[in-house]
Amino acid sequence: MKLNFLLSLLLLFVATVASAYDFEVDSIYYNINGNEATVTFYGNPYTGDVTIPATIVYNGESYSVVAIGDFAFANGYGLTSVNIPNSVSAIGQQAFRNCSNLKSLTIPSSVTIIGSLAFAYCSSLSSMTIPDLVTTISEGTFAGCSGLTSVTIPNSVTTIGENAFSYCYNLTDVTIPGSVTSIGDLAFYHCDSLTNITIPNSVTTIGSWAFAECSGLTSVNIPDSVTSIDSWAFAYCHSLSSVSIGKSVQSVEGNIFAHCESLTSLVVSNRNTTYDSRNDCNAFIETASNTLIAGCKNTVIPGTITTIGEDAFIGCNRLTSLTIPNSVTSIGNEAFRSCTGLTSVTIPNSVISIGKMAFCDCRSLTSVTIPNSVNSIGNMAFYDCRSLTSVIIPNSVTSIGYAAFTNCWIANIYCYIINPSSVPVGDFLFMEFDFFDYSYRTLHVLQGTADAYRANKYWYPYFGQIVEDLQPDQLRGDVNGDFEVNIADVNAVIDQILSGNYTAMGDVNGDGEVNIADVNTIIDIILSD
Repeated sequence: MKLNFLLSLLLLFVATVASAYDFEVDSIYYNINGNEATVTFYGNPYTGDVTIPATIVYNGESYSVVAIGDFAFANGYGLTSVNIPNSVSAIGQQAFRNCSNLKSLTIPSSVTIIGSLAFAYCSSLSSMTIPDLVTTISEGTFAGCSGLTSVTIPNSVTTIGENAFSYCYNLTDVTIPGSVTSIGDLAFYHCDSLTNITIPNSVTTIGSWAFAECSGLTSVNIPDSVTSIDSWAFAYCHSLSSVSIGKSVQSVEGNIFAHCESLTSLVVSNRNTTYDSRNDCNAFIETASNTLIAGCKNTVIPGTITTIGEDAFIGCNRLTSLTIPNSVTSIGNEAFRSCTGLTSVTIPNSVISIGKMAFCDCRSLTSVTIPNSVNSIGNMAFYDCRSLTSVIIPNSVTSIGYAAFTNCWIANIYCYIINPSSVPVGDFLFMEFDFFDYSYRTLHVLQGTADAYRANKYWYPYFGQIVEDLQPDQLRGDVNGDFEVNIADVNAVIDQILSGNYTAMGDVNGDGEVNIADVNTIIDIILSD
């Protein structure tokens, strides 16, 4: 959507707009309809200070000036001010587009219609008052007005259109009146200087990317009137710390808080029947499906959650660790993508599937133990996890997507898959883009399976050595290798800690160390069983 808008602007910038005119009076060109006149484009941009009269006389006939036509002043780089009379009721599409030196313009109270892109990229305009008769702020009306600091929107306006104020970098003061019912896609996109915004209790829909990239925005209250919020509505609001969501929200597309790394408080009204934030968990949850839709760095995932949804924590780069409860069965696509501060995560043995790019670009993640409940690992699931040094893959896995561990500098992979040719895997499974020397890397496999891995083109090219040092059907937490998880394994870990003789299976929680945390993890496994 952003791309389409920018491309359309580009095409408009390079387009040559030709417009016939009926006559010229005092260097202003007009088209006429009956006894009414419209200021028109004439082939060369207007310059300097322009005063448009309320009436004109030509060949003895008097005409009332009622409109400023499409493109009339477009690309008027030399235009500095325009005085519009009270006789004008309409300002056409792109009428002042790209008048970058236009500093003074007042829209008279007679105007009822302002066309799309009417003032787009008028970068020298600092303030604007929209007249009381205007009902719609059209698509891109003030897009790219980078000098605009304040806007007054009247109570007559019901719709703020797509891209209406996008790229208004210096806009600090805007009040959305109680007449507005919809805020369009990208309406305030990249309004970096907005520190707060009050969404009135009349708004029912908030469009995609509506407030995205508002990097100064610190808090948002979504009122009870709002029923739908489209994808990425508040994405990349880097200072956003608190959000409250009203009772009527029934539809959410995508992660509306993606890459909001400062978010610490996320609360849904307890009167909302579609979504909740149960147990003060600081998360946005779909009630019926027990799916966590959006989380933050303070999220505590409740034990009733079954699915961590697509994009749920994407870009939450201040999240450092997280406990996923045993109730979770699936981790959605891109659920933890670009959580660059995440150093450890325990995937419980209830999880069956890990979605594509689920942990992509988690550059601080050091080790991963995939439990023996997982049967599928999605495309690029751990792509570019550059700190990842060890991975344990159980025999339960039946498919691994392409580039699942690409660009991960993994020294040791412990794979319990008995027959690698029976498990579909994608290309570039363990490839590194920075260098192609895999001599440091070891693939640990079960007794009697090394030859099968050496013959498999998806595995053997990425390892300096393949060794048969694993026992079959090893359970997570089965540190002593007796195929049970019990107090004996707790003692085995304690022995490793005291002796300093660590093994891969002693690192039960997969954080790259063997310590008391692994003892606690074994106890959790015993209790969960």
